[in-house]
Amino acid sequence: MPRRPDDPAELFALARAGDRGALARLLSVIERGGPDAREVGRLAHPLGGGATTIGITGAPGAGKSTLTSSLVRSVRADGDGVAVLAVDPSSPFTGGAILGDRVRMGEHVLDDDVFIRSMATRGHLGGLSLAVPEAVRLLDATGVPWIVLETVGVGQVEVEVAGEADTTVVVVNPGWGDAVQANKAGLMEIADVFVVNKADRTGADDTRADLERMLSLRSTQGGWRPPVMATVATTGEGVDELWDAVREHAAWARESGELDRRRRIRLEAELRRILTARLLQRATELAEGRAYEEALAEVLARHLDPWSAADTLLT
Repeated sequence: MPRRPDDPAELFALARAGDRGALARLLSVIERGGPDAREVGRLAHPLGGGATTIGITGAPGAGKSTLTSSLVRSVRADGDGVAVLAVDPSSPFTGGAILGDRVRMGEHVLDDDVFIRSMATRGHLGGLSLAVPEAVRLLDATGVPWIVLETVGVGQVEVEVAGEADTTVVVVNPGWGDAVQANKAGLMEIADVFVVNKADRTGADDTRADLERMLSLRSTQGGWRPPVMATVATTGEGVDELWDAVREHAAWARESGELDRRRRIRLEAELRRILTARLLQRATELAEGRAYEEALAEVLARHLDPWSAADTLLT
């Protein structure tokens, strides 16, 4: 088998032609960050905008990976291709992703129209908040119509990543706990669709009613009220209905202009994050070397105040 090139532009051309290995290598480039990752971004950005992203988040143990696998099955039943980015915690030793989510999606491994990738921060400047949108743009540019972002929990990073999606699905279980905590985690604000998974368990009806009550107290933005779906991901019960709800929200977002509004806000926020990351990197570089030591000596000798010293280093 011929060796794939290392040049990002050549890999990008191969990925656009359907080479899954080239696509996987480009995603690794994006995770590492650096000049090659920026080159991938420059190539992908003009070709994006066609894919719909679905964020799936919820507490650990809610069954998100099993639900994602079942949702992929429904997408494929319609004949569409789909990619899954399973956003995992980084290993404290290697910086790589924990691969549990891909194990649970093993039934799709031989389907050429399903691409599954676990993703971690690794060395990317700005972490997942910058690596994920770049990965989404790459998948979008290669012609994938549906991209699923599955997160491992409901921490700040996970909620931010799920909020990068065009449609966000929040998964809870019967007896899901304190509604106030859910509000504090930001779940009520980001949810476009709620799912009570493991709905065959006791308390599922009470959980749905609880969510409906909370939603009734929330102002409906732009005419969309998040539906509350019930699923049993292990059997597939209710998953087709969930897929219908996702498509309904995607259609509403396009027709109402909400999709354009969200994407504009996301791109503006991403640009701000990139500027912040680049300036932080620049500040780190400035805080070393001879010029820094000289400025520090002036501050220690009280010949220069810290703000003036910083101004000197920045000019």
